[in-house]
Amino acid sequence: MPDANHLPVGSFRYQLIFSEASLKPTSGIADKQVAGGAFSECSGLEATMEPRTIREGGFNYGVHQRAGTVTFATVILRRGMTLNRDLWDWFKDATLLGGYTHRMNVSIRHLDIDGETVVRTWKLERALPVKFKSADLNAKSGDVAIEELHLVHEGLKLA
Repeated sequence: MPDANHLPVGSFRYQLIFSEASLKPTSGIADKQVAGGAFSECSGLEATMEPRTIREGGFNYGVHQRAGTVTFATVILRRGMTLNRDLWDWFKDATLLGGYTHRMNVSIRHLDIDGETVVRTWKLERALPVKFKSADLNAKSGDVAIEELHLVHEGLKLA
C-alpha cells in the first residue's frame, strides 16, 4: 500500500487570495486582503532557470554548467464573469490610466478532494496585471462567459 504522501491529488479544487503588497516587507503589518476570485482555471505556475555554460581551455569533452537567471511564466487566470469589478479596476489603474497602482501578492491554495484540506500553497510575489480579456459575446452560444486576467510577478514560492 503506497504512503499517503505519494498518492496523486486532484487539480480541480483551489482558491486564490489577492492581498496588497506592503511597501516595507519587514514592517510586520499583515497584508490586507483586497480581492478574491472563484477562478475556473489557473495556468502558468512555472519557473525556469537558464543555465550558464563555461568552456574550459584544454577540456574538449563538454562544458561546465552553472546556475543562471530564473524567469517566471505569465500566470493566466480564467473565471466566469461576475459583477465584481475589483480585478478590472486593478488592471485599469495599472495600464489604462497610466497611474500608480499597488502590486498584489497572490496566494493559490491547492485543496484536497474534500475541498478543505490545503495540500500546498503557491505564492506569487508582487504581481502586476498585464492583460485583461473579456468574454466573447455570442448570442448563439449557451456557454458561461469566461474572462481572463494575465499576471506577471517577481517571485514564485511554494509554502
